[in-house]
Amino acid sequence: MPELPEVETVKRGLEPALVGRRIAHVDLRRKDLRIPFPAHFAERLSGKRITGLGRRAKYLLADLDDGETLIIHLGMSGRLTLSGKNGKNGESRYYHEVRPLTRHDHVVFDLDDGERLVFNDPRRFGLMSLAPTAALGDSPFFQHLGIEPLGNELSPEHLLEGLKARKTSLKAALLDQTFIVGIGNIYACEALHRARLSPKRLCATMNRERADRLAKAIKEVLREAIEAGGSSLKDYVQADGSLGYFQHRFAVYDREGERCPRKTCKGTKIRRIVQSNRSTFYCPNCQR
Repeated sequence: MPELPEVETVKRGLEPALVGRRIAHVDLRRKDLRIPFPAHFAERLSGKRITGLGRRAKYLLADLDDGETLIIHLGMSGRLTLSGKNGKNGESRYYHEVRPLTRHDHVVFDLDDGERLVFNDPRRFGLMSLAPTAALGDSPFFQHLGIEPLGNELSPEHLLEGLKARKTSLKAALLDQTFIVGIGNIYACEALHRARLSPKRLCATMNRERADRLAKAIKEVLREAIEAGGSSLKDYVQADGSLGYFQHRFAVYDREGERCPRKTCKGTKIRRIVQSNRSTFYCPNCQR
């Protein structure tokens, strides 16, 4: 599933092309995704101007000039790609001309400048909905969500306060979206390695010094992943169709049996364990 860096990368790639543009036409090529589309979904979007593009957790948010916000979740395999001609002499800014639609292209947005935005989702675990912009926090999609990890809210104090009463492992806590949003399995593994903390460590054993290391590591890993365009492992691509590159920087994720890159580990091999039905990768020597 695309995690926070991938969704943020898509948002940044779409923003210059979408903000200020009007949605000329919407083609729904099926009646639902993970959930049904809202009533009159295409009609409510057609003719509306996109005034801003944002992100909350792993959701993309497109504010419209009528006071509603288009909510998009990519699910497990969803991707949004742009194509079409829109520039001097009609050249394309993106990686291809408007292409023929395929069976997994479920929603097509034609913009007023000739660009086309296509939502493709082979597994159909993504979703689209609409909600009043002024009341987004009351939406059932967002009511339960925790803090964003890249802002000032993620501090050592917040980590300590949120972890002290938990009886779970540290890795499980980082994947809890009611605590901190968007980190996901890949970046939890990488942040814990960078902070030299075991994914098996009990939350109640955290202290201020460990919380300092973890807060810093989470932010560093997520920011570096965004700069690299996210991680392309299976379905994810950026808005222009190109791959992310952070997978080439993984220290532990999906590297079972390889040597830990930390020099002080002197050849200790990365291990894989299963926690909450998810694969966890870590170094048993430097992560305690």
